[in-house]
Amino acid sequence: MSKNLFVFFFFSLAVSSCQLFDKKAPSEDELLQKELKKIDWKKVDAFPSIDACDVLTDEAQRKQCFFEYLTQTIQEKLSVDTLAILYPDIDTIEVKVTVFPDSSLQFEPQFPKDSVAYDKIKIDSILHAKLIDLPKVNPAIKRGIPVKTQFVLPVILKTE
Repeated sequence: MSKNLFVFFFFSLAVSSCQLFDKKAPSEDELLQKELKKIDWKKVDAFPSIDACDVLTDEAQRKQCFFEYLTQTIQEKLSVDTLAILYPDIDTIEVKVTVFPDSSLQFEPQFPKDSVAYDKIKIDSILHAKLIDLPKVNPAIKRGIPVKTQFVLPVILKTE
């Protein structure tokens, strides 16, 4: 009886194990597509930063430190006898900042679409001339890889 029971058990095991091998493994493309759907492409794992802000452990504080530092630095560099004198009616200018994966920066002034009161080329050239020699910016990180990020900072030119 035990021999019959052993044969029955072995046969049952063999039949059920064959069914396990019939399942198809997902292809590389399927796995890739599944993983890509999980990624939120609109968010980064770590925002751009500078060395002075990297000592902060809280991500929100590090982000705030970086944006405050960058805004203040841009304001200081632009407040010295440039835009405020050329365009006394401008109190705030929006600057689109691009941080590239290689830590380089690009600055672009943003104007209202119907704005014709400003010499956009002159303001752009002033930005490029004044916004040099900034400290190294560590790029944003997405899944362990440096990525390009863009954001717009309101820069106050008049503090009166």
